[in-house]
Amino acid sequence: MLLHLKAFTSFMMIRLAILPLVLALNFSMCKRHPSAATSSEPVSSPPAAAAGGSPGPSVTSAAPSPKITKTVVDQTAQTIIFCYHRLVDKIRYPGTEITPADFEAQMKLLKDSGITVISMQDLLAWKRGEKNIPPRCAVITFDDGWKSQYEVAWPLMKKFGYPFTMFIYTEGVRGGSLGGGEAITWEQLADMRDNGVDIQAHSATHQDLREGHNIMLAAAGGKRTRTKLTGPEYEKWVQNEVVGSKELLEQRLGIKANCFAVPFGNYNEHVKEIARNAGYEAMFTVYGQPITFTSSLDSLGRYAIEANKPKVFVDAVKMIGTSSGGAAAVAEVGAANLSTQPADGETIHTALPLIKANLGRVGAIEPGSVQMRVSGLGVVPVSYDPKTGTVSYQVTQKLRGNSCTVIVSAKSEGKKVEAHWTFGIEEGAGAPASAAAKATPTPKK
Repeated sequence: MLLHLKAFTSFMMIRLAILPLVLALNFSMCKRHPSAATSSEPVSSPPAAAAGGSPGPSVTSAAPSPKITKTVVDQTAQTIIFCYHRLVDKIRYPGTEITPADFEAQMKLLKDSGITVISMQDLLAWKRGEKNIPPRCAVITFDDGWKSQYEVAWPLMKKFGYPFTMFIYTEGVRGGSLGGGEAITWEQLADMRDNGVDIQAHSATHQDLREGHNIMLAAAGGKRTRTKLTGPEYEKWVQNEVVGSKELLEQRLGIKANCFAVPFGNYNEHVKEIARNAGYEAMFTVYGQPITFTSSLDSLGRYAIEANKPKVFVDAVKMIGTSSGGAAAVAEVGAANLSTQPADGETIHTALPLIKANLGRVGAIEPGSVQMRVSGLGVVPVSYDPKTGTVSYQVTQKLRGNSCTVIVSAKSEGKKVEAHWTFGIEEGAGAPASAAAKATPTPKK
């Protein structure tokens, strides 16, 4: 009996000693093998969107990445840009004024003609290839900064739901050296800005920006002196006109000015260079023409609407309104490559010049396709010499104003090519006295 008890005791002691080893071994096996409720297949990591990180190497499939496509714009679309100044009931200066009734009728005609009014920034986005515009559309601009643009034009634009751009010369704002009682105020401009109106630059004092031309300088006591600036003095002055006016608009209104309307359309390559260096994306003249996808951004023409030239608006609408698919692409040719006469930016001393251009560098020209347009005259009868490639026209009717824009177009190898340039006309060279006086800035009384 005692022997059996000792054997039992030894057996129990051995069993108690082995038990921890068995439990430890079992626990280890449980960690190494998943439970029956867990699949024995590898477990995929959750998708990156759910896990908040990148998928691991065990992911067997992933959602396809979205395709990034660049907007393909309609390069056959075209637009026209209109330029307005003052809206008054009683016309005193027909070269810069129009009645509110006529203005409203013109805005209605755009709608009735199926021409969409777009913003300036939409036009530039199209030119950059970023977005489409309607096949036939128009841009509305107002120059200088008259209070009638705030009090009369703006309510009418709201009525039609049209966007528009204001080109402001800064010394013409109320409180500036040229800003009288008819001038717009900075507060009114801020109100327009806050309601989505596009505000851009139109120089500081609204004068001819080319070196050597007569300008008016403000002096102490409100006096103004007429002079010609050259060299360093001119450079300082023109920098303030082009760059300083931009900086002032941006500081006073907290905006980004990327457009510059050239006063009177008088400028040259040097002025263009200053504007480009200042950060302007586009420059605008006052000689209207349909704007195509290939139109040069440093000379976009606008139709100036004046009370004494009612056909300008009607003809512009007809020109774009009758097109069903937009304008054909036009290849721009630099005027410098055509040895133009007068040269781009040159000032001449006669109002009856001989206008010439050499199309020899363009390529094979179809003789019957050569056409020349002269601002103020329209299409003129030209002479074209196929042997030399020279197109010419002797002006027989005195050119009016201080500048003239020429547009020469032709077909080369089935494609339309076009070149345009602007030259100045010296004051007194056959131009009417009233036209010469218009170039002098006057306070907005």
